[in-house]
Order: sequence, then structure tokens, then C-alpha cells
Amino acid sequence: MYLGNIILPILVCLFMQGSLVSCYAQTVIEQGPQEKVGDVVQEAEEVKKEVQIQQKALELEKKNAEIKLMEAEAAKKEAETIKDVTKSKKEVKEAALTAKQKEEEAKAALGKVKITEEKLKVAQERAEIAEAKIKITQSLIIRKVIQTFVVILIGYVLIFIFVGIVNRRIQNVRVKHIVRKNIIYLLNILILLYIIFIWLRNINSITIFLSVIGAGIALALQEVILCMAGWFLIMVRRPFEVGDRIELGGVKGDVIDIRLFQVSLLEIGNWVGADQSTGRIVNVPNSEIFKRENYNYSRGFEFIWNEIKVLVTFESDWKRAEEIMIHHAVKEAKGMEEIVKKKITQMTRHYMIYYEKLTPIVYIDIKDSGVELSLRYLTEARKRRATHDVLCRAILDDFDKEDKVNFAYTTYRIVK
Repeated sequence: MYLGNIILPILVCLFMQGSLVSCYAQTVIEQGPQEKVGDVVQEAEEVKKEVQIQQKALELEKKNAEIKLMEAEAAKKEAETIKDVTKSKKEVKEAALTAKQKEEEAKAALGKVKITEEKLKVAQERAEIAEAKIKITQSLIIRKVIQTFVVILIGYVLIFIFVGIVNRRIQNVRVKHIVRKNIIYLLNILILLYIIFIWLRNINSITIFLSVIGAGIALALQEVILCMAGWFLIMVRRPFEVGDRIELGGVKGDVIDIRLFQVSLLEIGNWVGADQSTGRIVNVPNSEIFKRENYNYSRGFEFIWNEIKVLVTFESDWKRAEEIMIHHAVKEAKGMEEIVKKKITQMTRHYMIYYEKLTPIVYIDIKDSGVELSLRYLTEARKRRATHDVLCRAILDDFDKEDKVNFAYTTYRIVK
């Protein structure tokens, strides 16, 4: 198992967790109605300001009440003084009314002080509630971060355990690879779903989450998203799978691995002739499936048409050469026609495909140096070079026995 198959999903999970934390930082969940953390913090700041305002107001009301009490005391003393000094009932009465009025104003000021104290008390309680909400939110985030790491740890421990069991129990290399990859994909999907379930509990949270990460990912990771979309298409549509011989992005090879971002091919062709392996492993991005054409040599119909071209002289018995070539091609393809017909019948269920002629055929062409005979025959894609070699050897042996069949080559005449 490649280490990248484990490390890459871990990085994806951590990226998802970072996005979820930023998303969750907008939402307080669990009990009661959903509230945004930003709103809770803003409310706490507003309540603190209100507490400060109420404290200042209380100080002003207390000072005002003290002033009113002092005025009331002064008015009362003045009334007593007037009563002792003068005998005018009118002045005494006016002084008494003024003292009583000042006393009433002092009582009203004291009432305002009590009211302001009550407002201050309520504001302080609201501030305590807001602080408690923030602490609860912070503790919830910490708890969920811990839960997320625990889920990731348990998930990847299970992956290592299951992959180890598969490696020990399954001997077939192809089956082992497919089962191993499916286990990794399945458990990674379950881990991601569980993490999302931990952090997001309602539709509003999911909407926030998608809006937070959607725009950034779409702009910054276009090629990555295209590769992931290509992987999804490969997994669902199955244009090819592990073991198929394909050409993707201009590279030909046998598929040995399909990952989230790239397909690994054991390269064929290039500087090596007749589609044989070069020994190199080429990683092709999954995005190439959208950008360029792809060919499958193995899916459904694993046979290809191959040609062997032979040039004989004009004086040669080209009809005898044709018979020799057809004879060996038919001998080599013995029993293949029925198999090919069945394969084509199966393919017609999914594609509009047909062949009128499946048996080997030789096409004749006149060239400058002689007569060209092109033998066209069906062969398995992976056996192209082997069958080509067998037929060439047989044709050369029989041509060597025929006096009337001679190979042609380019000749020059020098005229003096």
C-alpha cells in the first residue's frame, strides 16, 4: 500500500476540519436556537458598553440625588429660619412649600438611583450570560476538535488493520489491489461524513460551510477539482479500470493504479516498438479525461487490427505470396473468429459497432519498387508483437522456398 494513499486523505481531512472550524466559528450548536458566535461576541460587547453607560448614569444619578438632598436640607433649614425670624404667615408658608418640593425632588432622585441600579444589575447579568455563551462555544469547539482527531486516528488505524488483513489473506494481485483501494476509499468517505456530522447539525450550518469553502476552492484549486471530477467519472462511468491497456493524455500503458488525482500507467511504446513495456511508470492527471481523447485496448473488445506489409518485385508471383500470407494468418487466427463474434455481439448491446469481415485479408497495392501486399488480421492487443513475430518468421520461411517470390527493394540506375 502506497503511503500516499493514507497521507493524502489525511491532508484532505485536515483541510476539511480547518474549513469546518471556520464555519463552526460562525455557529453555536447543541441546546437552544442556533446563534452565531459573531452575534454572541457582538452582543457581549454591546452589553459591556451598556454596563459602562449604566455605571456612569448611576454615578450621575447619585450625584444628582446628593445635590437634591442637600437642596432639600437647605430649604428645610431656611424654612425653619424664616419661621423663627418673621411673623408673616405667607413667607413661612412659601418656605415650607419650597422645602417640601425640594424634599420630593430628592426622593425622586433617589428613586432614579434605584432604577439605574436595577438597570445596571440587569446589564451585568446579561454580560455574564454573554461571557458564559462564549466560554460554552469555545469549549464545544475544543471538544469537537478533539473528537475530529479521535475519529481520524481511529479511522486510519482501521485502514491499516484492514489493509494488512487483505495483504495477508488475498493472493491474487489484481483482486488484492481492488479490495485494498475500495477499503481506503470507503473508510475515508466514512471519516469525512462523520467529521461533517460532528461539526454540522443543521441545514444553515451546511449552507455556511459550503459558502465558506466553495468560492475559495473553486478559484484556487481549479485543476485539483477537475482531477477529482475526473476520478469521480472514472469510478462511476468506468471508461477503464486497473489492468486495462489504455492511451490517456497521449501516454499509452497498462493501468496499475487509479488515485484521487492521477492514474498510474506502466508505459508501453514510446522508444520501444510494437506496444511493449518501457519499464517506466507514468502518472497522468485525471483531468486529462476531460481535455483529451482516451483509448481503451482492453474494455469489451480486446482485439485490434494489425498489418504486415511486404514488398515483392513486379516479376514475382504475388498471388502465391498472397496465398502464403493468408494461409499463415488463418492458421494463427484459428478458433479466434467465434470468440471475436461473441465479443462483438456483446458490444452491440452498448455500442453501435459492427464488422463485416473478421477473417484475415491481404490488400494489394502498386508501389514504385514493386507490389505491396498488406496482411490485415485481428490479434489480441497484448499479443500484437508476439503474433507479428510468428507470422513474419513463417512468411519468410515460405518465401525462401519459393523461387518465384522475391522481395523488392529500392534500386537506382546510373545512365552514362
